[in-house]
Amino acid sequence: MNLTMLLSEAAGAAEGAAGTASLLTLVIPVLLMVAIFYFLIVRPEKKRNKEMQNMLNNIQVADEVITNGGIIGRVLSVKEDTVLIETGSDRTKIRVLKSAIAKNNTVHEAPAEAAPAKPKKKKEKPTEIK
Repeated sequence: MNLTMLLSEAAGAAEGAAGTASLLTLVIPVLLMVAIFYFLIVRPEKKRNKEMQNMLNNIQVADEVITNGGIIGRVLSVKEDTVLIETGSDRTKIRVLKSAIAKNNTVHEAPAEAAPAKPKKKKEKPTEIK
């Protein structure tokens, strides 16, 4: 009887070690898939949303914008959540939600304070050869 108990305990210990190893082999691929999913899908989407929100917050009067519906116009006024745009040569005015703006075609210059000043190079005087 002692021999059978020893054999069953040894088999149980081997099974416990194999169970831990098989658990790790299942968990590691799942963690890798989650990490890949995060870096390929979630992170770039957050970056795009942040850029879009920044663009919407920086819309100014006289900017040329394109809406999600394909309407191209110039901004006449900006309110908290709406924008009044003027389209075409007949000066049609349309009020749209800021969230309906897909693209701002106007490029704004960076403020002078933000741009680093380039150091001026001193001109060297030519040396005379005697």
